[in-house]
This record gives sequence, structure tokens and C-alpha cells, in this order.
Amino acid sequence: MPALPYSTTTTSTAVAVPPSLALPVLEAAFPRRLHAYWPELQEKTRGWLLEKRLMPADKVADHADGLRYTDLMAGYYLGAPDEVLQAIADYSAWFFVWDDRHDRDIVHGRPVAWRRLRRALHTALDSPRDHLDHRDTLVAGFADSVLRLYGFLPATWNARFARHFHAVIEAYDREFHNRAEGVVPTVEEYLALRRHTFAHWIWTDLLEPAAGRELPDAVRKNPAYRRAALLSQEFAAWYNDLCSLPKEIAGDEVHNLGISLVKHEGLTLEEAVAELRRRVEECVSEFLAAERQALRFADGLADGTVRGKELSAAVLSCLGNMRNWFSSVYWFHHESGRYRVDSWDDRSTPPYVSDETAGEK
Repeated sequence: MPALPYSTTTTSTAVAVPPSLALPVLEAAFPRRLHAYWPELQEKTRGWLLEKRLMPADKVADHADGLRYTDLMAGYYLGAPDEVLQAIADYSAWFFVWDDRHDRDIVHGRPVAWRRLRRALHTALDSPRDHLDHRDTLVAGFADSVLRLYGFLPATWNARFARHFHAVIEAYDREFHNRAEGVVPTVEEYLALRRHTFAHWIWTDLLEPAAGRELPDAVRKNPAYRRAALLSQEFAAWYNDLCSLPKEIAGDEVHNLGISLVKHEGLTLEEAVAELRRRVEECVSEFLAAERQALRFADGLADGTVRGKELSAAVLSCLGNMRNWFSSVYWFHHESGRYRVDSWDDRSTPPYVSDETAGEK
């Protein structure tokens, strides 16, 4: 099935989505858009990866653009000021590099290195300015990106972001031990863990600086708003599981909804793929219903006051970008070289990773 959106680089062509992964309802109901800043975003994030030495120069040259990390963010946070989108995109690129380091530490049996990194990230999250020159480039890059994100909204937002990311770090630690011990979590254990390792609430938090204001608790915790936010993230996590299942089986992963379904529910691999697809499609249809309720909630915030009008506009911005997440995630998985396992020389070793980035520099 040919891709519907316009090309995102001067050299790309429309991608063909395998029938097993194609979602016609999504392609029809979720048109794809990209932030106008995208070309500059790609260039600057590539430069940032080099400046912070997060990937070797040859890996950046050969793979950074093809991995499409900036496309993912430019398709999500539409309407964000350029400076905000740049900070988010750099942080997102860092997140992918961190995920690869985590994987390599597991594959090569480096628990001491992982524990050291885990502690450093927790500390840098609370005091990023003190870690800008950390000897581990991954920690220093994290500190740089977090410090920039902390500059857009009040300290209350920063504290919430930090609280949510502390939980992400701990979830990655649980994944480390599960993989080291060969433990496949049950379906319910996996779903709870996945909400942290996929950073559901981090990407949702970042909707607010993109919209230009922190949302009050009464808005963020409103059932309609929270339901729409959760479904947008669940779709992304489960579609990622569907697309990355071959890559993760090849890499002896234990964290994938499909793997948990096979191990604990007695499904065949084919049945697990079908169940994953069913859940993904259900997320799409349920989001459309949740979106209608959330839009009514947002409209009701415009109570005739200036504050009400501004708050309603911010919530509508966040809801619009939740919708954008569906198309951005969908096309990212078919355009990014991160999931093209069949094209790799070694199906268990992605060509964009290097153990040169696994140690301190």
C-alpha cells in the first residue's frame, strides 16, 4: 500500500506498507502533516548528535537522516515554537540513543555500567546544569536536553516531567533485569511496564510546552482528556510492538506484547500478531470516540473570560497533536531504518549502533 503523505526528504520515495501492518482506517482518518520547521530541525538535530558525541560521526553520516527521528517529532508537535520543537527533537533523538545503549549493555553483559548510568541519569534529571560536562556523553547530552526543556514552563511542570522520567529510568532497570534473567513478563505486567518504558506521560507532558502553557491538574486529570492521551500513547506502543516484533525476536528480547501473548496466553506467533493488530485497530476506533468527548470538554472551557479562551485553545492544541501522533507514529515505522531488520547484515545487531558509544568518554 503506497504511503499517502508527501515526501519528507529530497531523496525519499513513497513507502509500501506491508498488508499485515497496513491500517486503512488510519490512513483515511488521520492525514499526516509536518511542522514547517522540519528541514532545519533535521539538520540541527544531526549537528547536535555530533556535537554531543552521542553517535560516532560515521553512524550519524550513514544513518541519522534515515532513522527519521526528527520526522517523528515534526509530525507530532505541530504548532510548537521552533525552539521548543528543537529541544523536543533533540531529547527524542537522545532517548533512542539511550535505548540502544541499554540494549547493548544487556547484550554484552554490562550490569555495572548500566547501574552507573542509571544513577547518573537520576541525578542529572534533578540537577541538569551540574552534569553538562559529565564524562559520559550520554549523561551530558541528557543534561543538555533536559535543561532546555526546563526553560519553557514553570517549575511545577519541570517537577512533573522529572517525576515521570524518574519512573521511566526505573522501568528501564526492570527491563534490564528481566532480559538478563530471561523473564518474559505476563501480559498485564508488560502493559503496565510498557507505559513507562514507552514514556507515555513524558510525550503527553511535552504537549504543553508545544501549546505554550502548563495545563492545570483539573484539565490534565479530566477523564475525557486523560483517556484520549492514553489511547494515543497505547496505539503508539502497541503498533511499535507489532512492527518491531521480528527485530526483537532476532535480538532475544522479552519485552513485546506479542512475546508475552505467546509465552503466557498460549497463542501461536500468528495468533499473537493478529491479537496485536486487533488491539491496535481498537485503539484507533476508541480514540475517535474519546476525541469527541475531549473536544466537547475543551469547548466548554471557553467560558467567556480571556483565561478560559486561552485554556480552551491550549487544550485543543494538545488534542490536535494527540491525533497527529497516530499518523506520525504510523509512517515513522515504515520510513525509519530502525525497523528494517531484513536489510541488516546481522539481524541481532542494528547497523546504527556502535559499542564505541557504550562507554564513558
